[in-house]
Amino acid sequence: MKVLLTMTKYLQKCNNCNKYGLQNPESKCHYCGGMLMNPRPPKFSLIDKYGKYRLEYFKEDFDKKFK
Repeated sequence: MKVLLTMTKYLQKCNNCNKYGLQNPESKCHYCGGMLMNPRPPKFSLIDKYGKYRLEYFKEDFDKKFK
Protein backbone atom coordinates (compact mmCIF):
# COMPACT_ATOMS: atom_id res chain seq x y z
CA MET A 1 0.00 0.00 0.00
CA LYS A 2 2.90 2.36 0.69
CA VAL A 3 4.02 2.10 -2.94
CA LEU A 4 0.61 3.33 -4.15
CA LEU A 5 0.63 6.31 -1.79
CA THR A 6 4.10 7.43 -2.84
CA MET A 7 3.35 7.03 -6.55
CA THR A 8 0.35 9.39 -6.40
CA LYS A 9 2.53 12.34 -5.46
CA TYR A 10 4.40 11.94 -8.76
CA LEU A 11 1.23 11.78 -10.87
CA GLN A 12 0.73 14.94 -12.92
CA LYS A 13 -1.73 16.14 -15.58
CA CYS A 14 -0.94 17.66 -18.96
CA ASN A 15 -2.37 21.12 -19.71
CA ASN A 16 -2.80 20.43 -23.44
CA CYS A 17 -4.17 16.90 -23.78
CA ASN A 18 -5.49 16.41 -20.18
CA LYS A 19 -3.78 13.01 -19.93
CA TYR A 20 -1.98 11.89 -16.80
CA GLY A 21 1.70 11.02 -16.63
CA LEU A 22 4.51 10.59 -14.14
CA GLN A 23 6.66 13.49 -13.04
CA ASN A 24 9.89 13.84 -15.00
CA PRO A 25 12.79 16.35 -14.88
CA GLU A 26 11.59 18.28 -17.95
CA SER A 27 7.91 18.37 -16.83
CA LYS A 28 6.92 17.45 -20.41
CA CYS A 29 4.01 15.24 -21.45
CA HIS A 30 5.09 12.02 -23.18
CA TYR A 31 2.01 12.10 -25.44
CA CYS A 32 1.93 15.66 -26.78
CA GLY A 33 4.93 17.48 -25.31
CA GLY A 34 2.79 19.84 -23.21
CA MET A 35 3.59 21.01 -19.71
CA LEU A 36 2.73 18.73 -16.77
CA MET A 37 1.05 20.30 -13.73
CA ASN A 38 -0.03 19.07 -10.30
CA PRO A 39 -3.74 18.13 -10.58
CA ARG A 40 -4.50 18.42 -6.86
CA PRO A 41 -5.46 21.68 -5.12
CA PRO A 42 -3.28 23.00 -2.27
CA LYS A 43 -4.11 22.05 1.31
CA PHE A 44 -6.83 24.13 2.95
CA SER A 45 -5.93 26.39 5.84
CA LEU A 46 -7.91 29.07 7.67
CA ILE A 47 -4.68 31.04 7.96
CA ASP A 48 -4.10 31.58 4.24
CA LYS A 49 -0.80 33.40 3.73
CA TYR A 50 -1.30 33.80 -0.02
CA GLY A 51 -5.07 34.37 -0.13
CA LYS A 52 -4.91 37.99 -1.20
CA TYR A 53 -2.56 37.15 -4.09
CA ARG A 54 -4.77 34.29 -5.22
CA LEU A 55 -7.85 36.53 -5.09
CA GLU A 56 -6.10 39.19 -7.20
CA TYR A 57 -5.12 36.55 -9.75
CA PHE A 58 -8.66 35.18 -10.03
CA LYS A 59 -10.11 38.69 -10.36
CA GLU A 60 -7.71 39.48 -13.22
CA ASP A 61 -8.45 36.14 -14.86
CA PHE A 62 -12.20 36.71 -14.53
CA ASP A 63 -11.91 40.20 -16.04
CA LYS A 64 -9.92 38.87 -19.01
CA LYS A 65 -12.47 36.15 -19.74
CA PHE A 66 -15.75 37.96 -19.19
CA LYS A 67 -15.18 41.66 -19.83
